[in-house]
Amino acid sequence: MYCHLHLRQGTVYVPTMGKVDKGFYRGVEPVAVVSASNTESLRQGLRAAIARGNPSVPRLRRSEYPPPVLLKYAGVKSWSTFQQGMSTWSIKEKNGSYEIVGYRRHLTSRSSVEDPDQKIEFPAGTAVDSVVERMIAILQEAARQRPS
Repeated sequence: MYCHLHLRQGTVYVPTMGKVDKGFYRGVEPVAVVSASNTESLRQGLRAAIARGNPSVPRLRRSEYPPPVLLKYAGVKSWSTFQQGMSTWSIKEKNGSYEIVGYRRHLTSRSSVEDPDQKIEFPAGTAVDSVVERMIAILQEAARQRPS
């Protein structure tokens, strides 16, 4: 399971991550859009995204690729605009073990890369609710540090 989420201007965006193939994912509907300060809505949005898992989505040719699904929810026209002031994390589960990984901007490109200093590995058997609660704490602290 792979869940990817973004914090931008005090709002958390949690798209469903559709699996294309070979470990490649893209954000698809439904998307949870929640204020970082709303703990219960964050909990529900994260749990729902994790429960949906990674539905199969078709491989598209480059010419068929739609704009990122998050743009319409953020009310912006480009990914570069969405990225301004954005922080990103993922929640991953493999063989019953979860991890949360934060991302940072790559120095020479516009992309985000995993930041090993922001990686939290949970012991095997950790309940998903514990992972969700930790993710909420991270999001709310990041929102406090970077007011909208």
